[in-house]
Amino acid sequence: MPTLAVPAFALTWWAACYLIGRDPRRPAALRAAGALLTYAAGVAVWTVEPRGVAAQVLLCLPALLWAGAAVALLPSSVPERRQIDLGWMILAGVFLVMLIALPASGRLVSLAPLAGGLVLLWRFRDQVRPPMLTGALTVAATLYALGLAALLLPSALGPSGLVLAAIGLDLLILGFLIAVSDTLDVGERLRPDLVRSATAAAVVTVLVGGPVALTLLAVDDTIVTVLQFSLVAAVMSIVGLEGPVRRGLDLIAFRGEERLRRDRSALLLLAEALPRHRQRHRLLATGEQEFLRFARQALDNYGDLGRLMRSPLTDLPAVDRRLTGRALDQPLERAVELRALIKDKIDGLRPPGPFETTDEWRHYNALHFCTVLGLNPYGRKLRTDGLERDARQALDWMRRYVPRGTLRRWQNEAAALVAARLWDELVTTDPRLIARQRGNRTAPTRST
Repeated sequence: MPTLAVPAFALTWWAACYLIGRDPRRPAALRAAGALLTYAAGVAVWTVEPRGVAAQVLLCLPALLWAGAAVALLPSSVPERRQIDLGWMILAGVFLVMLIALPASGRLVSLAPLAGGLVLLWRFRDQVRPPMLTGALTVAATLYALGLAALLLPSALGPSGLVLAAIGLDLLILGFLIAVSDTLDVGERLRPDLVRSATAAAVVTVLVGGPVALTLLAVDDTIVTVLQFSLVAAVMSIVGLEGPVRRGLDLIAFRGEERLRRDRSALLLLAEALPRHRQRHRLLATGEQEFLRFARQALDNYGDLGRLMRSPLTDLPAVDRRLTGRALDQPLERAVELRALIKDKIDGLRPPGPFETTDEWRHYNALHFCTVLGLNPYGRKLRTDGLERDARQALDWMRRYVPRGTLRRWQNEAAALVAARLWDELVTTDPRLIARQRGNRTAPTRST
């Protein structure tokens, strides 16, 4: 059992940490990571107490979290998206109570929310990217359900160690598919960064997991088993969360060296961005809707240079023109110029004349003060020290008279305007894109 349990635990724990470290703001990635972590914990508990209640519950929890990941993959255009997400949260709590109360075979009820999430995904499969995602998730979910049934049903359908390893493989496939979907959504590359991290995980699994498995085979003690799995979890967390761990160590080690820490942080962000930035020629193959989505994401990441460095919009011709004649042309400089370009487009929304709070100014105010300046008018501890008079007036006006939902709608409308202006500029200034679009026009057909 330890010879299979330790590698399964190590790799799924690493995959969960990798998904979290890649982008902790993506709900689908967080829920897939939760599924992997609960499975890994279930493997550890199963090793200590095979077929125990705690182990069975932990091995069933990935089904609930997998259902949440499927719901999070639904396109944002679905009108009931928020209600569906809330419904999943409520059902997950209800089914968790059922998992604890029901006997072993009854715990297969956890597959019901997973089936429901996949049905919803199939309903909107034409809007899910990549197109093969829905089918691949369904196949992996079916294999997971079969493995879970083999573990929980009274009849023995195979060695428990092999079944557990097979379930772990299904969940690793889930994590990979979620990573692919998120990567396509934000316009990044996955393979170089994933291969690097997976290679490190495989090496560490052999170097650390091998001795741990031998120790568990030689010593049959609960405390030793828990300590060994904890060691593997700590090591794999460092591998999966390499970037955040490095920054945390710098924060501790260079506490009094502010400039050194800042310079190292910029270098680390650059090192993380390079494997995830997709090739330049891919921007020319981007459709209008995809480009508009990238532009809105760049607006959301306006204050985060690390994320802007990974944006495909750093290869815009407008950014190239801004960098003409400069000695440095690195991702960090491109991110800085992309941010400056976005600010110019936001400034273009400003109506003529002095600052006002009229309806004509709503789009500019929503982006300039909340995105460019990074102010939150609804913050509990809002500090206005050092702000200009216009900023203080705008914050007071938003806090008093603009509901959160209204401000969010204005921000979305303004972001759409900025994205459309960036697209129009790209279409009118890049001859390669103009030629490609002309070539894609339907040629007249010969009548027969």
